[in-house]
Amino acid sequence: MPSGVFKCENGCNIYACTIYDEMMKKLIKDLKYHNKKFLAEAQAQIMYDYWKQLNIEGDFIILPVPIHKNRKKERKYNHMDIVADKFAQKSGFKVNKNLLIRVKDTVKQFKLHKSERIENIRGAFEINPKEICDKNSKILILDDITSTGITIVEIIKTLQSAGYNNLTALALSTPDIWN
Repeated sequence: MPSGVFKCENGCNIYACTIYDEMMKKLIKDLKYHNKKFLAEAQAQIMYDYWKQLNIEGDFIILPVPIHKNRKKERKYNHMDIVADKFAQKSGFKVNKNLLIRVKDTVKQFKLHKSERIENIRGAFEINPKEICDKNSKILILDDITSTGITIVEIIKTLQSAGYNNLTALALSTPDIWN
């Protein structure tokens, strides 16, 4: 397992639970693209076990990384919503699937170089003006994989620009690029 912070962005620690090896690749892709929703339980368990080891105190609001409505229509679900629900059952934290909206239908990040990823994800997220959330709340952003951290960094920027500053991010996996 990776140890420590993958990246720190504007005071937000980003953690990654595992190295993205063949087993993790299959676990992530089968849930994300092959409708094997039962795998959300395993992903949430791995994330929760890692989270407990971090000994971070407090109640958090879980914020799963949203997907664009077009992608959700295509897949029929957001895999991270399911993982967030399972993580919430284990942690006792609440989930908020409505605070953050993906407003830009981006190209899949894994196909792009770093500079292309930055441009692709820029402006992809907005705060839902209809969603009320205490700006002092501790927010835990959940994602499946982070390589460069660009998606999570864009979410952090969006949340911080709206006054949410007590942020932590947890990704299930990362390529072994930081050890």
